[in-house]
Amino acid sequence: MGVTLNGFLRCASESEADRVRAALPEHVRLTRAEPGCVRFDVVPTDDPLVWTVSEAFTDPAAFKAHQARAAKSDWARDTAGIARDYTIKGME
Repeated sequence: MGVTLNGFLRCASESEADRVRAALPEHVRLTRAEPGCVRFDVVPTDDPLVWTVSEAFTDPAAFKAHQARAAKSDWARDTAGIARDYTIKGME
């Protein structure tokens, strides 16, 4: 079944949204290149401060490896404090 994460990245200001737009392309590129990444999409919505997030990884180990890499990345530093509203399935 794998692991999926779905939800939203919600910026509180245009300044936060600018940080997301600047850091997102490299974050997407690096994540899609990770072993076990099946899908990784972060797509703007009609609201310029909100993105939908949809991820799929082959198994919990691949998802955990992604989370560990992302936690130490420029993306984590550049988007610290921006609200995430995610539902994760498949980690049971």
